[in-house]
Amino acid sequence: MVFWKTLMDHAAHFVRDVRICGGETTFRGTRVLLRTVLADLADGASNPQILADFPSLTEEQVRAAIAFAAAAARDDMPVPAIIGSR
Repeated sequence: MVFWKTLMDHAAHFVRDVRICGGETTFRGTRVLLRTVLADLADGASNPQILADFPSLTEEQVRAAIAFAAAAARDDMPVPAIIGSR
């Protein structure tokens, strides 16, 4: 499945380099910040809107950002208590 391939290979899509945007995580080969794209997606932007706003990105890179966020949430998200448990 493409989602899992993208999820497992996120390093191919992102880079942190102190010479680029002060070491913020960017999409490889661009100066587009990962956090900017994730914020736009959280605000309701669609993939086509993201691609129009950031023409240097590819559809695969936008999917990689979503997969990265999903993996980060899975790893860092606190587990809610089970209702009715003590």
